[in-house]
Amino acid sequence: MDIPTLTFFAFAAVLIFASMRVITARNPVHAALHLILAFFTCGAIWALLQAEFLAIAIILVYVGAVMVLFLFVVMMLDINMDRIRQGFWKHLPLGVVIGLLMVLEMGMVLGSRYFQVPAADAIEPANVSNVKTLGALMFSDYVYPFELASIVLLVGMIAAIVLTHRGPKNTKYINPSKQIAVKAQDRVRVLQMPVEKE
Repeated sequence: MDIPTLTFFAFAAVLIFASMRVITARNPVHAALHLILAFFTCGAIWALLQAEFLAIAIILVYVGAVMVLFLFVVMMLDINMDRIRQGFWKHLPLGVVIGLLMVLEMGMVLGSRYFQVPAADAIEPANVSNVKTLGALMFSDYVYPFELASIVLLVGMIAAIVLTHRGPKNTKYINPSKQIAVKAQDRVRVLQMPVEKE
């Protein structure tokens, strides 16, 4: 067995362990950290398969944005774990059936003829980067869907800003130049008060 195969099996073992810990960890923060580990090992497997764009995308998008946001939400909310676990055993048979159906569907998809290894003449030469090919396709054949996706993301960003904007803050503004220009006699007044005699 060669080194890339051993590395693949090592990353696959870590990925399976981290995935199991995501659904079995009692602490939601530990589950989120194991999910981050699963994403990193999944990105390493993509890199082993020479899909550099997918490896970088899964690490940047999922680990860098989605999981950090999820971890902040979990840490900021006070989650009552006992209340969440109350219906676990009641819904376990349905969850097992759905999980088995998903495994069956994945087996049918991966076993179909659309996912077979292409012939040797259809494989691109080794000196062509898949990131370069993907970029060329994205900005030539698929430029309109790419622009449409960017417009949808821009609209989502503007909608998030509009929904969270609370209007101008009514706070007092301090002008530093006026503070420096103030003289002591303008600020301090000495009052002469007559002494009262009993």
